[in-house]
Amino acid sequence: MSTSTSTQQFPRFDRVERAVHWCNATLFLVLLATGASLYFPQLSTIVAHRHTVKTIHVYAGLLLPVPLLLGLLLPGSRQFRRDVSRINRWTTDDRRWWSRRTRSTAQLGKFNPGQKLNAIFVAAAIVLMLMTGSIMRWFEPFPDSWRTGATFVHDWVFITLLVVIVGHIVFAFSDPDSLRSMVRGWVPEQWARRERPRWWADEVAARSGPADRRDASGDAAGDVGAGREQGPGEAGARASEMPVGD
Repeated sequence: MSTSTSTQQFPRFDRVERAVHWCNATLFLVLLATGASLYFPQLSTIVAHRHTVKTIHVYAGLLLPVPLLLGLLLPGSRQFRRDVSRINRWTTDDRRWWSRRTRSTAQLGKFNPGQKLNAIFVAAAIVLMLMTGSIMRWFEPFPDSWRTGATFVHDWVFITLLVVIVGHIVFAFSDPDSLRSMVRGWVPEQWARRERPRWWADEVAARSGPADRRDASGDAAGDVGAGREQGPGEAGARASEMPVGD
């Protein structure tokens, strides 16, 4: 099917969401680089200004929750808050996605279950790292057992985060269309139909005019239902084209 460029571009992430993501990504990379130079002996011996690196590490850690909090509180962050609620919502199709036998029939929303778990883990890790790092930095009020426990948790969460973030980057580069959505804000509409048919159907219905919304919702929902029998690659094939720019 031949379509215009504007029709093919299906918005996925707005400017607030992209700004939050890249601010957090930058802070995480700074934390991983400075943490590794402080933690691993092979790297710690080549750090010329250890105190400066440690100071950067501490303040980058303190700044880590700020982009997320701003993303939740800013007036223009309605879509970011909606996506947070999507991450906390699990469906039957999410459970179906975990099995190789039924994955092809899963009609996913905006995020797949792996992305949801990744986001939940990273959010929990931010809280844990902030708490344990604060105990390690301002240790005077705390007993030795707290300081030892905080160091243990901080080190292991750091190592786990390193593995998770490397995996996240590898998966991101394996799906250029998905990666583009976090850079440019949009995905090809064909990708949205194939990979995230339930989200695509919801967006098609939401962008229809008030008079057409009920019909569009019914058509899109029918496409999603048909996708269970035809496979995700054909979900939504009957829906009408609509211009959706960046």
